[in-house]
Amino acid sequence: MIKLAFVCHGNICRSPMAEYLFNEKIRKLNLSDKFKAYSFATSSEEIGNGIYPPVKKILNNLNINCSDKRAIRLKSDMYDKYDYFIGMDNENIYNMERLFNTTDKIYLLSYFKNINKEVDDPWYTSDFYSCYKEIDDYLNYLIEYLIR
Repeated sequence: MIKLAFVCHGNICRSPMAEYLFNEKIRKLNLSDKFKAYSFATSSEEIGNGIYPPVKKILNNLNINCSDKRAIRLKSDMYDKYDYFIGMDNENIYNMERLFNTTDKIYLLSYFKNINKEVDDPWYTSDFYSCYKEIDDYLNYLIEYLIR
């Protein structure tokens, strides 16, 4: 099984949105036995907190239950447990490269669409719907990449 770790700053907005959307897309493709996504934070400030309410609302409207998710911090001993570490922005990428002391297995989510664009943090922009649409789009390219 291929394991993916989506990573953002606090693990309450972008990375859990990517985790739950990815797993739902994979479920609908009957590929849950081949791929599994998780999500983590690079910071410690939200550890233990649930998904931020606007993100939870988007996922609930898609009939995706995320009520059990709590923010978890990425740690150096997790490197060998995952095949891909996918950051939402360049700060996430930088933090992962420092944590793991490598660039291997670390990607910006937009990489799979063959562009170099960060996913804006809706914590600051308050544009949760645009963030969802962007992540949803990038995930389609990621899944296509993984299936090939």
